[in-house]
Amino acid sequence: MWLAIGAFGGQAQGNLSSVQTNDNAAFLPASAESTQAAELAEQFTDSETLPALVVAETSDGSDLTREQLADVQAFADSIADAPLEGTSGDEPRTVGDLSIADPVVVPSEDKQAALVVVSLDAAQASEDLGADETSGSELAVGALRALAESDVADGGLAGTGLDSWVTGPAGFVADLVSAFGAIDTVLLLVALGAVLVILALVYRSPVLPFVVIFTAVLALCLAGLVVYQLAANDVLTLNGQSQGILSILVVGASVDYALLLVARYREELRATASPYTAMRRAVRASIEPIAASAGTVIVGLLCLLLSDLSSNRSLGPVAAIGIVAAFLSAMTLLPAMLLVGGRRARWVFWPRVPHALGRHSDAPEAPEPVDPTTATTAVARAGVAGTAGTADDTHVEIAGHGVWSRVAAFVGRHDRVVWVVTAVVLAAGAAFVPTLDANGTGDSEVFLTQVDSVDGEEALTRHFEGVSAQPAIVVAPQDDADAIVQAAKDTDGITAATVVTDQPATAPGMPAQGDPLVVDGQVRVDVTTEAPSDSQEAVETVSALRTAVHDVSPDALVGGAAAERLDTQLAGQHDLRVIVPVVLVVILLILVLLLRSVLAAVLLMTANVLSFGFALGVAALLFNHVLGFPGADPAVPLYAFCFLVALGVDYSIFLMTRVREESLQVGTRRGVLRGLAVTGSVITSAGVVLAATFAALGVIPLLFLAQLAVIVAFGVLVDTLVVRSLLVPALVHDVGDRVWWPSRLGRRASGTAPAPASEVTPSSR
Repeated sequence: MWLAIGAFGGQAQGNLSSVQTNDNAAFLPASAESTQAAELAEQFTDSETLPALVVAETSDGSDLTREQLADVQAFADSIADAPLEGTSGDEPRTVGDLSIADPVVVPSEDKQAALVVVSLDAAQASEDLGADETSGSELAVGALRALAESDVADGGLAGTGLDSWVTGPAGFVADLVSAFGAIDTVLLLVALGAVLVILALVYRSPVLPFVVIFTAVLALCLAGLVVYQLAANDVLTLNGQSQGILSILVVGASVDYALLLVARYREELRATASPYTAMRRAVRASIEPIAASAGTVIVGLLCLLLSDLSSNRSLGPVAAIGIVAAFLSAMTLLPAMLLVGGRRARWVFWPRVPHALGRHSDAPEAPEPVDPTTATTAVARAGVAGTAGTADDTHVEIAGHGVWSRVAAFVGRHDRVVWVVTAVVLAAGAAFVPTLDANGTGDSEVFLTQVDSVDGEEALTRHFEGVSAQPAIVVAPQDDADAIVQAAKDTDGITAATVVTDQPATAPGMPAQGDPLVVDGQVRVDVTTEAPSDSQEAVETVSALRTAVHDVSPDALVGGAAAERLDTQLAGQHDLRVIVPVVLVVILLILVLLLRSVLAAVLLMTANVLSFGFALGVAALLFNHVLGFPGADPAVPLYAFCFLVALGVDYSIFLMTRVREESLQVGTRRGVLRGLAVTGSVITSAGVVLAATFAALGVIPLLFLAQLAVIVAFGVLVDTLVVRSLLVPALVHDVGDRVWWPSRLGRRASGTAPAPASEVTPSSR
């Protein structure tokens, strides 16, 4: 079955890019003002256009010569015949087939540049064409760039002394799709490569790392198959960010769950001669904490369904599907693969093969990570874990776990100092959270590498004041037209405001001749901002424009690209205020039910929120003063919070389920030290793997993913190495048995006899 999933799911995973939607307007709710304005604005045009703007300027900054202007005109005349690569049959074959008007050449007033306006049919440009199912807009932009780079004899601009760029909405979309194109190959290869190296260091086996990687790959195939079908049938909206996060999350979660199961299986192999028996015990002992971990992440991510933005709403189910696929793969496929050798299945661990104690006389093995599940019985049978024979609740000595035994002993001796110092350091980092500028960024700022559309937008701004590829749009009653035009012109940052007429404008944002076009008693006013429409400055200008327009015409609606970005940012800020408290409450309730303790759940949540604040505060310092990032989208802290809190609680769950089991045997203070000692290596390995996979998002040259990679990767390491290793154990050790309040275990005096049988968790039986 899994091989069939791999065959069909692999194809679906490779085609996910074809069902992406990366348009801000598609993510907004119908109630957004820009969405309503866009619907009304469509009535003022015969068909919706997607402008592609070709900007050509002299290389030396001199004025255009007549010959150069003639070359630009020849280039414009050749555009209609520029071929679309890969198309055939009845599909559009040239740029002219996708255009709704002939290209127009507009010289700049400073005589140093020329603008070629190519008006693409938005509906056709959004369709997938050719065998590769590439969008028409991307093919058109590619054709324009190829034509511009060709010789003058072929209608190009090479050798004319002109520099040219393709920008505008079509150019930005093409560059964005190109950046996301690395998700299918580069991102996955980098993530899998990093994980493979870590697994090789952990297992020191030439076979086992590939078994685990294969499990993760098939889990990703299953997730890709399900998500592709849902996105293709418009059940959910998939964008490039969600696809990248899905790949990373599935790989990281699959490997984490595999680490826990394999560690437990290896432990059981030392206790029994039969690999089948060992696997049954390992699955039985591991499934509860792994299921609890997966369930916590799933529920936390599904809280994104409360978002106003469809892009955020869809990420919840997309990521949840990925976690379910990772869980199923780790709990079904991995055990089957580990038992392929039958009675000789131990060979997968070669050269460090675990043998049942008493049956072989192999040389002692180096210590392996021990699973943090709560089955103490197998540990006792195998002789892997044990105390130093002392009742001292500040000391622990677990065979095979020397390093983590020493860490646990240090925490036991200095519990209050450890948790106070750790909490103060985390709080100090969290104090810088307000310095994170998460009010949004412009389109030109989302690229971390030089791209043609951004360079072209800068050239357009230098030479064509008042020309905008995407002007702000005001739809208002006809009687308010003059007042709206005046209010717009009086707004800071506005360079032009013109009423749409029954004759088309020469270029976007430029005035046209003719009478005002009136539709159902309403007119449309195109407003050009001084800043590029895709910039954050334009967003702020449109915010002021809305206020001014509504003052003179309460029924007016302001839309356009900058308004859509404004509404997206406002919705993102609303999501942050609504979803964060819900996630906290939901995960807190899960912890209360899982640990059967209110106090322990509150302590864990407090620790993890403090960890998130520290990661976000340090990231703010890094973004502002080291990397020089222009800001962040409101979705960055929202996504980071959902991932870090849910995933960070995972490691605390693995630790505390073991601590509770040990506490039933030896008391809470000694139990937390034993739990920390035996879970330290495997949880640390899992945290490093997850951090490495999220760090792989940094290979995609987009600001959003790079920031998310830094925050989550760093935050996971903080959770793993500080919160789970120092803060939580020290707190639990200092509080003692009271940490389990209000359960009966919490009312027990520290160090007394074990709790009644009813207090024993299912995983310990």
